[in-house]
Amino acid sequence: MKIIYVEQDRCLACRNCERVCSFQRAGGFRQENTNIWVHIDLDARSIFTMTCLQCESAICMEVCPATALQRNPETKAVTVNEHQCVGCKMCIAACPFGCLHFENLRQVAVKCDLCDGDPACVKTCMAGALHYADINELAQRKRRKIDLKLSKHPFFLQGLFPK
Repeated sequence: MKIIYVEQDRCLACRNCERVCSFQRAGGFRQENTNIWVHIDLDARSIFTMTCLQCESAICMEVCPATALQRNPETKAVTVNEHQCVGCKMCIAACPFGCLHFENLRQVAVKCDLCDGDPACVKTCMAGALHYADINELAQRKRRKIDLKLSKHPFFLQGLFPK
């Protein structure tokens, strides 16, 4: 299954991902129309970018009384059928990561649908912080990055960590 993965330490907080997502969805640049969010905490000097994780066992799908949330057979993304959505917001309350939101104008829940398998946010990320790949491939990438970081650690270099 393919997902969007964020390399948090590479994000520059340029917010291009938010802009392109908003434009893809609504034809304009409004933060409330985006399905990817960049949180900037100036006091803590941190940046955190988040989008739907497309959970394998998606609780948002399970709690929907109208079965408006369904898995796309091609992309495996959890999508919202706007014609079936009754606007009860149960999926929003159920998501443990807060990745669904409510669109007041149309009175429906909305979330990332992976742009039908070609996420625009990933293509426009100038920092290379966003990746769209198989979850297992991304896990291996993360392990290699941690291994590389550990191999440069002073304890490892002094022989205190086994190779």
